[in-house]
Amino acid sequence: MERLLVILPYVPFPLRRGTFQRVFHLTEQLAKAFAVDLFCLSHEREDSYSLPEFESRCERVVFSPFRHPPWPSFWTNRLWHPWPTTIRHWYCAGAMSQLGEFIRGRSYDGIYWFDLVMWPYIERYFGNHRNRIMDRSRVDWLFQTEELATLEDTAWGRFMRRENLWKIARYERRVMSSVSLEVVCGVEDKEFLDKRLEASEKVYVLPNGANVDFFNAEQWPPKPTAQPTALFCGALDYTPNTDGLKWYFEYIHQRILERCPQYSIILVGKSPTPEVAAYAELPGVDFQGEVPDVRPFYQKVWFQVVPLRIGGGTRLKISEGLAMGNPVVSTTLGAQGLDLEGGKDLLLADSAVDFAEACLRYVEEPGMRRKHAESGRRKIIDAYSWEALGQKLVHKIQTLGVMP
Repeated sequence: MERLLVILPYVPFPLRRGTFQRVFHLTEQLAKAFAVDLFCLSHEREDSYSLPEFESRCERVVFSPFRHPPWPSFWTNRLWHPWPTTIRHWYCAGAMSQLGEFIRGRSYDGIYWFDLVMWPYIERYFGNHRNRIMDRSRVDWLFQTEELATLEDTAWGRFMRRENLWKIARYERRVMSSVSLEVVCGVEDKEFLDKRLEASEKVYVLPNGANVDFFNAEQWPPKPTAQPTALFCGALDYTPNTDGLKWYFEYIHQRILERCPQYSIILVGKSPTPEVAAYAELPGVDFQGEVPDVRPFYQKVWFQVVPLRIGGGTRLKISEGLAMGNPVVSTTLGAQGLDLEGGKDLLLADSAVDFAEACLRYVEEPGMRRKHAESGRRKIIDAYSWEALGQKLVHKIQTLGVMP
């Protein structure tokens, strides 16, 4: 069996964030096909409790203690540094040294890592390795471009965003020229990189999926509440989510309440910002925050909302919710990367008026809700289980010839 080194920017367990789902499940699938050594940056003391989850799957595992360095002073320690500050934020001399110890005397047929932020570690030890594969939970260049175009900010804040974005663009070009393969979550990610880097031969789309055994509508059949209820589920400190919720509550929520006063939305997710936590005071809001299991909420709500305006990648909550038989109202960007048809598998809406109307259609048309839930669920089970996606990834690696 070929030997693969997998390097992660965090310990992706427990599965508390959407990105953890992709990283954990694809690592699990890679470990079924290859002999995997796993190196993770460890942010939390509690990470050590997760070691058995990985030691049972991998040949060797190390969690390297990691703390983000402070953000550098702009004029004295940022502007003239060649690295984007969002990359420097993930650099740790101790972790770099421990990675060197971990790989000493070992040889690998391939190096597989998640996200651009880990490139300094790859470049340091594997600068000449012929099989370097980077998986992207998001394309930083695209993500930061959308942030700049969407978020409200001061003139100084926009200047700093532009400075980092300019460096990110240079960094993306440099990394693309060095890797064997980049694995991205969505077609839009690939189109963005292809247009700017002429990189089509190196970029492979592998969407996010769902753990269809865990998110299982047969074990957790829908039991909708008596009154219309929607769900927003996601990390409540993640910029695309906080921006999406701000848009929803400023322009959409009240429109729905005016037509349907009994309607409410449940907010589920960890680490809410103060702004998000304040939504709990609004009418028609049931603020739950972090919960031990999201399945009871998918089970009881009428539909899920995904009001995202900043993206890149794929929203895991759509695939998980549909696997649970929970219909979805999303922006087009929010549903990127999934082969789902608007009006058949879910409802898509990109203006505030259209989004509110789509929610009200699900409130008023139970037959449509059931039809979309059934159609969407079939697509997720057939094409978006992590096992099916993992098999595609292994096949892609092997057929490209980047592994012997």
